[in-house]
Amino acid sequence: MKKATLGLTLIALSATTSSLCRSQSLPPVRQLGPITAVAKEPLGSVTTVRHLPDGRVLVNDIVGRRVVMFDSALSLVAVVADTTSATANAYGTQPGGLIAYKGDSTMFVDPASLSMLLIDPSGKVARVMAAPRANGVGFLVGGPFGNPGFDPSGRLVYRAPPNFAGFRPQPGGGNRLPQFPTPPDSAALVRFDLATRKTDTATFFKTPKFNVSITQSPDGGMRVTTSVNPLPQGDDWALLPDGTIALVRTKDFHVDWLNPDGTKTASPKIPFQWERLTDEAKVAFVDSAKIAIEKQRASGQFGRDGGQVFTRTVDAVGGAGRRDGAGGGDAPRTGSAPGGNTTVTTTAGPGGGALGGPLPPLTMVAPSELPDYKPAFTPGSTRADTDGNLWIRTSQNVDGRPVYDIINRKGELIDRVQLPLNRVLAGFGAGGVVYLAVRDGATAHLERARVR
Repeated sequence: MKKATLGLTLIALSATTSSLCRSQSLPPVRQLGPITAVAKEPLGSVTTVRHLPDGRVLVNDIVGRRVVMFDSALSLVAVVADTTSATANAYGTQPGGLIAYKGDSTMFVDPASLSMLLIDPSGKVARVMAAPRANGVGFLVGGPFGNPGFDPSGRLVYRAPPNFAGFRPQPGGGNRLPQFPTPPDSAALVRFDLATRKTDTATFFKTPKFNVSITQSPDGGMRVTTSVNPLPQGDDWALLPDGTIALVRTKDFHVDWLNPDGTKTASPKIPFQWERLTDEAKVAFVDSAKIAIEKQRASGQFGRDGGQVFTRTVDAVGGAGRRDGAGGGDAPRTGSAPGGNTTVTTTAGPGGGALGGPLPPLTMVAPSELPDYKPAFTPGSTRADTDGNLWIRTSQNVDGRPVYDIINRKGELIDRVQLPLNRVLAGFGAGGVVYLAVRDGATAHLERARVR
């Protein structure tokens, strides 16, 4: 047998053996444990849940523009912040972020005022401080950009915004539009020290590719619009309770760990049943995704699985202008379809976005731009529980419902869990407690369940 033929045969046998090992090592998909409490208070959305040591729960409702506190039974509710005169500290005009802080205190980020409100254990605002950076405050809300958190040293860890100034368009001439350089395909995770107000870069990770198109605006300026990719390929991240940063890699589905002492370690590939996409399957996927997104947009929901839909208007000389319909600020307007990991339901009127204002026309990427294999996850799909395990919402569906892979600190796949219908993860509590966000017609509500 020739060496080339032998080599190809060995490669094929190796691939087959590897595939068999992966399929054999996959734990069976099981259902989540029993529901132990159901909140009757209707909410516009359930975005972030903060479990307090005594069992009470803070909930960030970015659609209803309020933060509420439930008792340990999820029966009584008190308003911590909203947009009415009922509270001295209004929620603000933009979606805010809820981040667990030291002990049983919580930080609420208000992008509209560029401030952070410290909520004490009783649900009162005890202190107000300035947010880290104005251009990155929108990334403290969470969602498809990852969930910010404080490490044991009190540093705020979050994804930094892209450097738009680094790829301003070059002026054109005559009828030629300015040239828009390719945006960066990576982002930084940064750590902000509240005491010194200094920021350092922890690491970088791969982000989904921007699909940019340029058109002339009626006022003679330039409008830059991104297209929707229903299968965005980008790494994900999560902050563990001990301060470890977990980076979930999209290329081969494994976890890199940035440990608190600064060292880095890598885990083996996570077994996964990869789904190949033929050319016909790519066309069908884009078509079905467009129909689903159009329905969501018509009902007031927008985005898909953490995808981004936004426009940025830039004047002819390359200066940053307003963001259409986003209510100002530099944070991209984002949303989540049913089954995503952020907003579960919205109540915005037809044709409008959850952040206010009309949405731009929907543009999809060409089917040829989709990957040959469906990514194992989409950005914004990873959460860390109180035991330091990663819960990754995978692209695999069973009976029309997504499967969550649970990865331990060693990077091992230890469990695969499926949630009840119309539910997504909203947060965790100590001792195997899971909080679920539930779509309920035009509203949403909160549930508490057990992992087993």
